[in-house]
Amino acid sequence: MNYFIIIRGPLGVGKSSIAKRLSKILEAEYVPIDLVLEKLGLDKVEKDVGCIPAANFIMADDHILPTLEKKLREGKAVIFDACFYHKEHIEHLIQHLPYPHYVFSLKAPLEVCIKRDYKRNKTHGNDAAAAVYQLVSRFDYGIVIDVSSKNINQTIKEILSYLPS
Repeated sequence: MNYFIIIRGPLGVGKSSIAKRLSKILEAEYVPIDLVLEKLGLDKVEKDVGCIPAANFIMADDHILPTLEKKLREGKAVIFDACFYHKEHIEHLIQHLPYPHYVFSLKAPLEVCIKRDYKRNKTHGNDAAAAVYQLVSRFDYGIVIDVSSKNINQTIKEILSYLPS
């Protein structure tokens, strides 16, 4: 199936774990936006904005879109994994990839996200988790899934229920 999925939410909510497992299940192309930003040197927080500016995400998208459009044209699904705290970043992908798409906003209380972040090998810390949480929580987009009392398998099952079989 040629469609793309955006998995968004705050730091520590489980986006990467869910997106990676979902990409294996669907045999989809997994796209971790944070790594794309890092590879391109676009992962710099601007002090006056307090976060990575939307323009950096869009530049990263423009760099990878031709390859991903080819994957979609060939019938492969694509899964994007990022916080997506800029609405224009989501809209840029939707505008430039003319394929069916599904956006999932994963939610959990800040305390849950901080606790999950703390269990990682490389934690980001309470301040980073709180800052990203605030940015992501400014808006909901797509299908909202509360993952605070769900495990990865339950969340994936719910996501799959919205996708074409």
